[in-house]
Amino acid sequence: MAGKAALITGAASGIGAAAAELFARAGAAVAMADRDVARGLALADAIKAVGGNVAFIEIDVTEKRAVAAMVAQTVELFGGIDAAFNNAGTPGGYSTAVSCTTEECEQVNNINMRSIWLCMKHEIPEMLKRGGGSVVNMASRAGDSANPNMFTYAATKHGVAGMTRSAALDFGTKKVRVNALLPGMTQSPMLEKARTGSGMGGGAALDAVVRSVIPMRRVGRPNEQAEAALWLCSQRSSYVTGTTLVVDGGMSATN
Repeated sequence: MAGKAALITGAASGIGAAAAELFARAGAAVAMADRDVARGLALADAIKAVGGNVAFIEIDVTEKRAVAAMVAQTVELFGGIDAAFNNAGTPGGYSTAVSCTTEECEQVNNINMRSIWLCMKHEIPEMLKRGGGSVVNMASRAGDSANPNMFTYAATKHGVAGMTRSAALDFGTKKVRVNALLPGMTQSPMLEKARTGSGMGGGAALDAVVRSVIPMRRVGRPNEQAEAALWLCSQRSSYVTGTTLVVDGGMSATN
């Protein structure tokens, strides 16, 4: 990634933070975008301290003008965009099709799916100016299957997979590759919310899932997902587009 410019949303924690560190170590100039200013700035300072070229951008990815401004600021800082990891997302409120409220449905749709469309809408034209690029959209294993009480999450992540495939078809001849990352259970603030709250049955239920249906018998680490995102963003995956890459410790092989 030396000499490349990358934009990562949701970069202040979890998989996004691991990706920001990894992309910077790989030589990319990284625009780190997140709404958590304190954590984002702290991480950016830590990466700069070890020689990384990064900049933090405060962003609400659901606001179309803010997304346009984020992309424009990245181009101003680094001269363009070669790679984008559209990672920001939310698990939603852990509900069914019946218990889900209109407000929850709209919020999760805006964060998980509409924001990725907005990002691609502004990122891809900048990549076309550079003669190509790579987009990685954050989906989920729930974008290829489903979990109980995660109606809005599964719906939006399926939507991300569909948007990814469609964009890959539209821009493949123009050297812009578009893929989706589908993580399984990964240690992150989102998983911790499920473990300590009411989502997915709490910690005991999650531990039982790990023991029973993940062949590797552990959850993933953020850096393991970041490695997959880096590969998809780099020229090492130059013939890969329109794919949904599942990284779940073998869980999808069990059902």
